[in-house]
Amino acid sequence: MTDYVVGDIQGCFDELIGLLKQVRFNPDTDNLIAAGDIVNRGPKSLETLRFCKSLGKSFQMVLGNHDLHLLAIAKGVKSPTSKDTLHDILKASDAQILLDWLQQHPLLLNIGEYTIVHAGIPPQWDLNQAELLAKEVQSALLSEQSGEFFTHMYGNEPSIWDSTLKGTDRLRLITNYFTRMRFCTEVGQLDLQNKNSISANFPYKAWFAWGARRSAQSKIVFGHWAALKGMNCGENLFALDTGCIWGGPMRVMNLNNEEYTDYKISP
Repeated sequence: MTDYVVGDIQGCFDELIGLLKQVRFNPDTDNLIAAGDIVNRGPKSLETLRFCKSLGKSFQMVLGNHDLHLLAIAKGVKSPTSKDTLHDILKASDAQILLDWLQQHPLLLNIGEYTIVHAGIPPQWDLNQAELLAKEVQSALLSEQSGEFFTHMYGNEPSIWDSTLKGTDRLRLITNYFTRMRFCTEVGQLDLQNKNSISANFPYKAWFAWGARRSAQSKIVFGHWAALKGMNCGENLFALDTGCIWGGPMRVMNLNNEEYTDYKISP
């Protein structure tokens, strides 16, 4: 049995199938874990969603910002943008079944010694705290008041963690850390404006670059940051978003041996 973690799929269904064939993925014996953003921007989000759901217990995922965006649109609290490619899902006959299934997934998964998140874990949280805070958001997603969560999900403030935060501000910031973060200060103040670079001006750094990061001893697998192109980010860090949606390959990581496999459809 092999556990595979795949980076951002974003509706690139053909690349996903090609990649799984390349590693000889067998859903009867292997597991596929997605590091978030399985839908949006690519051409086949509906096919991707149906396929992932069809894998049953052989599939797990953490939610990314695009997955949450789809759910917010479906709830009617957000309008699609010109860049979104979610229309087929929203009009599908099985849309509600797919959306309900998607909404049940967490923001953080532990698979053996590995922790999978979409964007990262801010430097001021250790793994135990990150797990507890991820569960707070998951509880909101699973509650009958999930519509309120989506209504207040969007926004860049507050931008720094304070344990006394409550309500929608608290949930929004936790969600932003797990699904949108790239750069932050040493104490975790977010810069959500800088999206296309791999460097930032002082006092910001990549979230994983802070030496005093409290989760540094944990093996963290993440996606989200296509500009990194899957670069080596340091010990215990595994970056899986290689920018498939932007013309790069799609990447999967074998958790049994920490080997990467990249796949790209030839033009």
